[in-house]
Amino acid sequence: MTEFGIRVENLNFKWASGEPVIKDCSLQVPKGEFWMLLGTNGSGKSTLLRLIAGLLTPESGEIYVPPSIGFVFQNPDHQLVMPTVGADVAFGLVAEKLPIKAVRDRVEASLRAVNLQHLIQRPIYALSGGQKQRVAIAGALARNCEVLLLDEPTALLDPDSQLDLVASVRNLVKSRGITALWVTHRLDELNYGDGAFLLEKGCLIDTGDPQLMKAKMMDLEN
Repeated sequence: MTEFGIRVENLNFKWASGEPVIKDCSLQVPKGEFWMLLGTNGSGKSTLLRLIAGLLTPESGEIYVPPSIGFVFQNPDHQLVMPTVGADVAFGLVAEKLPIKAVRDRVEASLRAVNLQHLIQRPIYALSGGQKQRVAIAGALARNCEVLLLDEPTALLDPDSQLDLVASVRNLVKSRGITALWVTHRLDELNYGDGAFLLEKGCLIDTGDPQLMKAKMMDLEN
């Protein structure tokens, strides 16, 4: 029997204006797998991800996820709050009230996982866009997240950096057994997913093999 890291059942969400955004959406991501949430602009992808993360409250439906969730925004400047790389990753551990050595060990291990250990003292402002996204991911890893949600994290990166980041995240989640859901509208990123969901106008219209979803996405765009 498949164990799911993310399970959503009959989810509905409207803006305060009454406009429906997510309509009776159900999906399941197997534990330890890396799935893509695909759709055209305005399809509701980011809203659905925020609902799963608990950043928005659904009108109805159920969301089943473990308590330890990491969320990576499209723009890393929206979540990096401390002046240096090491301090920012450590900031997310404050609530755990760990000994200083334990914090240092977690920070170093998470930065090593994203190949930024050599930048632990680097000011955040001096980082590239790709490096900032890796710091955001390192922050989630430091908190030992079981689920990682990523909202178009390559949107502000150049093409080479885009594929480098998606490949790195896939390797990370696979090596650590993390369940990941990655929002995208870039078809080449689908090559790295174990599966994909296709969202259109707030409705989940298909689920399955990433290459099949790629073809259906191309049909939607044409």
